Amino acid sequence: MNAPQRWHLPRFAGWDCSGKQGMTDRERLGMPAHFVETPLQAEVTQATTELRQQPAGALLALIEDGAVDLARRIAAGNLLALAGDPRIDPLAPEMIDIPGGDVTIGLDADEVDAVLARHERLGLSRSWIEKEVPRHRLRLAPYRLARYPVTNADYRQFLLESGDEEIPTSWAFRRYPAEKANHPVHTVTARAAQAYCDWLGARTGRAMRLPTEAEWEYAAAGPQGREFPWGEHFDPALANTAECGLLDTSPVGVFVGGASPFSLCDMGGNVEEYVADAYAAYPGGAPVRDDLVELHGTYRVARGGAFSRFADLARTRRRHGHNPRSATYAMGLRIAETPQ
Repeated sequence: MNAPQRWHLPRFAGWDCSGKQGMTDRERLGMPAHFVETPLQAEVTQATTELRQQPAGALLALIEDGAVDLARRIAAGNLLALAGDPRIDPLAPEMIDIPGGDVTIGLDADEVDAVLARHERLGLSRSWIEKEVPRHRLRLAPYRLARYPVTNADYRQFLLESGDEEIPTSWAFRRYPAEKANHPVHTVTARAAQAYCDWLGARTGRAMRLPTEAEWEYAAAGPQGREFPWGEHFDPALANTAECGLLDTSPVGVFVGGASPFSLCDMGGNVEEYVADAYAAYPGGAPVRDDLVELHGTYRVARGGAFSRFADLARTRRRHGHNPRSATYAMGLRIAETPQ
């Protein structure tokens, strides 16, 4: 058998939202035209073979063990999807209490150059980072946020009960991917994300909703205002972004060590998460008319990055949105709740 070809990221990833550079999505990810298998993909395949006879309890223990290598945690999560993941309950998602109070979000204007320098190889547009300016204080009421993003299993129950006609395009032939039951759902619209929250709220009698931008950022960055949910420096072993080479969704919670200060999982990478707000300049900031504004006029903000995107989008302050011109936008959601 030939050894898997190594995963090399391009120096310039070419993430031009307008698509004017003529690059395919595969080229933007630094992939050649022919099939290659990244090291992590090969390791997950091997680990799946080794773990397929393990009972559900043992698989769950592997997922949560930070001493276990990432490939085995992913493989254990994939197998648990079929065995039945006890962490997933569509009508009772695990919610984390986030205290209210005066919080600070956003980015100081004098830090823009440093952010661009840290991610220089990605060729970021200055305007994308300037959307985060200025750093400012605001007051949040206490709220709750789901530990995990909404999964395929969760979304399946919503579709079956609500009759909503928006089936994720990531479900091949619109078939429910049981083998990814505990992966976050993606390729949903902002409308569908809101419809899911409305359904879950009506079904449970609880005040379920999408988080505001400020709620999402504070929950991801914590009182310390971290650059990434886990700390100040990017680590591809802690987030499912393109850098790690999986290039697919992963079971929720398998990137042990990558949780936010409030123990929220997958807030950097896996899938992008819609928030309740449309893009607008922060108080005291200037509106940025980037490609998303030119494309949409008004657009819903998404946070957190994705398996198909690079490290800059996993930053807790990064403000993003959906671009329908590219298939690499993995749009999902996470539930917030107003305590009653």
